[in-house]
Order: sequence, then structure tokens, then C-alpha cells
Amino acid sequence: MPADSRIHITDLEAAINHWRHRSPADAAGGAALCEELVALAEVYARLVYQRQESIAEDDMPPEAMFAWLDWYDTTMDTPCIAICSTSQGDATCKGCGRSFGEVQDWLELSPVQKRAVWRRITIEGTALRFTRYKERAGG
Repeated sequence: MPADSRIHITDLEAAINHWRHRSPADAAGGAALCEELVALAEVYARLVYQRQESIAEDDMPPEAMFAWLDWYDTTMDTPCIAICSTSQGDATCKGCGRSFGEVQDWLELSPVQKRAVWRRITIEGTALRFTRYKERAGG
């Protein structure tokens, strides 16, 4: 299970882009940004200014967390590709890259914890999801 519940700056960028596409600014009407986009952008700017890569879930302002969760709901939930080697005794699944504990506890993990797992396995990139079966896994 992930050690802490932190939201990485790349997920904030993805959430900002989600809201930019969902509620584009109206250039003719003064280019006002939607509240969700402003909330996420403020957190993002603070991270950049402080040279930090992530923010603790508990430090996210409620408006920014709501906007982030709205983006999260558009992402794939599980990295599973139905090739589970943890069921055969492996400590780390060869199919998705999650640990045995992460596979077992997946439904109990918070969205922030799930994204931390996704980030780690994506960076590692060694699981079949990211190599042989990338097309099957949907990306």
C-alpha cells in the first residue's frame, strides 16, 4: 500500500486539462475561468513556486479536491489486465505491476492512493500492461 496519500503535480496537470476542455474560457466574454480550474491552478502554482512535486491529500483545499475527484472519475480505475500472477504466489503481479497487498486491498484504497500506485507502476513500466500487452490494456 502507498506510504502516504499525496497528489502528484502531473495529476494536477491532467485535472487542469480536463477542466480546460470541459469548461473552456470564453475569450469573447472576458476569458473567465471556471471555479474548478481556478482552484486547481492555485494549488498547481503553489507547488511550482515551492518547487514541490506533490501535495498531501489533507492539504488540498476542498474546491480543488472536488475538481480533482471529478477528473479522477474519468480515469481507468484498475491497472489489471486479467493476467494476475499474484494469485500464483508472486509478490508483484507480472500483469499490472501491483504488489500482492495492492491487488488484495484495491477496493479499499482511496482515489489518491490508487493514483500513487498508478504513478509508481507507470514509472517502473516493467509490467506486461506496459510492455507486451499495452494495446490490450488500453494505453
